[in-house]
Amino acid sequence: MAKPLKIIFAGTPDFAAAHLQALLDSEHTVVAAYTQPDRPAGRGKKLLPSPVKALALEHDLPVYQPQSLRDADAQAELRALGADIMVVVAYGLILPQAVLDIPRLGCVNVHASLLPRWRGAAPIQRAIEAGDPESGVAIMQMEAGLDTGPVLVERRCPIGPAETGGSLHDKLAELGGPALLEALEQLAAGTALPQVQDDSQANYAAKISKDEARIDWQRPAVEIERGIRAFNPFPVCWTTLNDGKGEQRLRIYRARLERGCHSEVPGTIIAADEEGILVACGREALRLQQLQLPGKKVLSADELLRGHGQLLAPGCQLGQ
Repeated sequence: MAKPLKIIFAGTPDFAAAHLQALLDSEHTVVAAYTQPDRPAGRGKKLLPSPVKALALEHDLPVYQPQSLRDADAQAELRALGADIMVVVAYGLILPQAVLDIPRLGCVNVHASLLPRWRGAAPIQRAIEAGDPESGVAIMQMEAGLDTGPVLVERRCPIGPAETGGSLHDKLAELGGPALLEALEQLAAGTALPQVQDDSQANYAAKISKDEARIDWQRPAVEIERGIRAFNPFPVCWTTLNDGKGEQRLRIYRARLERGCHSEVPGTIIAADEEGILVACGREALRLQQLQLPGKKVLSADELLRGHGQLLAPGCQLGQ
């Protein structure tokens, strides 16, 4: 192996923490961790550290949480760490060119997509939503553009027919650590062969909003089913139903595509039994299999029908 590197790590969520752990388990030296400021969470709105900060503190790493890296003092602080390279994984802050230029070997990013297919904030969900057959992890040299830098290493994995945003996240987190270490070895040894991206093949993976998780039953069932998988476990697709007292939200975690024609208005419950709740869509139908009423546990359709069958009987309308 080439000489171990001194690394600054920058990241925030669980996906990033998995990569920090890979570096901590390697021969490289992590000299500091950068992460987003603590955020209020839970009912008490108590300030909680990010997963990266929690892991860094466990290993007695210095932790920096600047509001921005555009500030000259923040840049001087980073420069003083004397790192060879900066590894960035779902950090959440823009790195200006002045920061990209500080480490001797520049900055690399672990991106949860096969570049240039999905650039931006939500590549995992957008790949499932679009019906892509595969995804992967790309280790990229960072430059000023959004996920536009040349790719050093990539690892591919199939997107299964039952794949969710959560399951693909976990697969890519496992793939990313070894891929990152391979890229660092190449950079340290001077053997890296960065591959320039084809910008004409790029798509923008916009950040997921809670509003777009509302199901539009006019859409084809195949598209709705992919959205349900993509947005599980966050923000979770939902629709509305009327309980006689007013409208309430019904969250849907799992559904199965049902081929074949029907004549029902989209959103109409066609059948409801132990196999699920069959709902008409703009084209074909969906059988809802795992659902959640407000303030209740996530239940199978069979369990939900036992206690709330009248709400979800054939002929009832969802999403009005």
